[in-house]
Amino acid sequence: MKACLKPLLILLVSTVGWLSVSWAAIDTYPFQTEEQRQRFKQLTDELRCPKCQNQNIADSNAPIAKDLREEIYRQLLAGQSNQAIADFMVARYGEFVLYRPAFSKKTWLLWIGPFILLVVGAGIFYRLIRKGQSSTAPASASLSEAEQQQIEAIIHQHEEPKS
Repeated sequence: MKACLKPLLILLVSTVGWLSVSWAAIDTYPFQTEEQRQRFKQLTDELRCPKCQNQNIADSNAPIAKDLREEIYRQLLAGQSNQAIADFMVARYGEFVLYRPAFSKKTWLLWIGPFILLVVGAGIFYRLIRKGQSSTAPASASLSEAEQQQIEAIIHQHEEPKS
């Protein structure tokens, strides 16, 4: 009898878990046109959740993301353009909400920074390669003729057998 209860208990727990997922709140917005639906999807995909930071507001479950989705929906129905909605979000939350912020004095480093790092990295790599090549050159190449003769004389002195 006890062996029968364990599978039954597992089935009951998994069913309750499955039902709780199916009862989760899902945002549904009735749109007047398919174009509005596409614009809503585009905007919610392109705007970043201020709380989640690396998640767009379409995928975020944060309460602020829900509020932003409702605000976008309200503005779409009011006839606002995508740019006007994005400008509203930037005015309220800063350029952080944009995945692709505009090129400006504030964001130039964000846009040009990767290229600067690439050039610096290539320069460092080039210098390391050149340094590695110069270290494989014979040490005698950097000595003057007189210094080479002195070294050879010292070596010959120590090579002669002492009696």
